[in-house]
Amino acid sequence: MSKVIVHADKATAAKAVAATIRDLITAKAKAGQAAVLGLATGSTPLPLYAELVRLHREEGLSFRNVVSFNLDEYEGLSGDHPQSYRYFMEQNLFRFIDIRRENTYVPAGISADAARTCADYEAAIRTAGGIDLQVLGIGRTGHIGFNEPPSALDSRTRRVHLDEVTRRDNSVFFGELSLVPQGALTMGVGTIMDCRQVELLAFGTGKAEIIRKTLQTQPSADCPASWLQSHARCTFHLDPEANALL
Repeated sequence: MSKVIVHADKATAAKAVAATIRDLITAKAKAGQAAVLGLATGSTPLPLYAELVRLHREEGLSFRNVVSFNLDEYEGLSGDHPQSYRYFMEQNLFRFIDIRRENTYVPAGISADAARTCADYEAAIRTAGGIDLQVLGIGRTGHIGFNEPPSALDSRTRRVHLDEVTRRDNSVFFGELSLVPQGALTMGVGTIMDCRQVELLAFGTGKAEIIRKTLQTQPSADCPASWLQSHARCTFHLDPEANALL
């Protein structure tokens, strides 16, 4: 079952999750194995990625044998578009560490066959042996990845239509709402639930109500994040503001 840790602030939370990732990478390396990470985008994981970069630069943490899979990508955006999630990852993490680019997977925003692209993404995750640790944020609709309500527990990587609340929240990055894509490709709830470990970060008063709903209501497709209640190894990392209604 999921658990909650309330940290003094988001910087403290980021350091705690980064230490967990460091320990996983180190243990896997000692066993001669690759650590498979699931990564998220948006403002929430930025302190985490900054701390991972610090661990690489100052403490010698190597990502050479890490494989990463990002949760999602906007439909219609190429990897070099400034608002694409491939670009986000390059700018905020990948270019600062020694991860092999061929080991970094982000769904293709531009594809002639979205269904095939999604099926291939699921296959790549399976080929990698599954995701060891998934980093998550949470949206005000209860979405994890871009799994908007309703999203079934057994949903897999697929194309989705973005909720208007999500598009409005993300319009700050695009400059105006009309520029935010209507759709995205995202790992499904079932894909996320298959991850062996989940670390969810949520900060600020704006996340307090959805955190309350996620953890205190009956799990359902109407709040996709609520499915995490039954995950065997899921930790919610909150600051006091995000924890205010629990």
